[in-house]
Amino acid sequence: MRAASALVALLASLAFPALAQDHAFVLTGAGRFAVMADVASIQPDGDGVRMRAFEVAEPGFAVGDTPYWGGWSWWRFDCAAKTADRLDFASVREGGQEGPAMPDAAPAYDAAPGGDAAELLGAACSTTVQSSDLRTLEQAVVVGRTALAQ
Repeated sequence: MRAASALVALLASLAFPALAQDHAFVLTGAGRFAVMADVASIQPDGDGVRMRAFEVAEPGFAVGDTPYWGGWSWWRFDCAAKTADRLDFASVREGGQEGPAMPDAAPAYDAAPGGDAAELLGAACSTTVQSSDLRTLEQAVVVGRTALAQ
């Protein structure tokens, strides 16, 4: 029975990769959007690291008649040089449907203290393990929207 369960989990992860992803969201800041670092996505990348982040929009945020939770971006950080490079952006509709990722061709830049990039860099480059009970996108949206309301 255990083998059958493992096979079902493997097939689900191949058919629905988003369901197989293990998130660990950490709120890094709230301004126009609430920024949630997904510390479970941190991966080495040459002399830096890559990490995915989710920007949570306020309730009622819509483009035309389509409501959105926010959007995902992959970032690359050079921890020593303290630079940030947003690699793409993919909108996420209410309910979790992710749009196509649109590349961001802007070059890496200095992560200014207090800005979103610096706060994300701090999470991505931290030498301490960051834990989080926020494992789903829905949980991240609730926490992010609560932070925006304060």
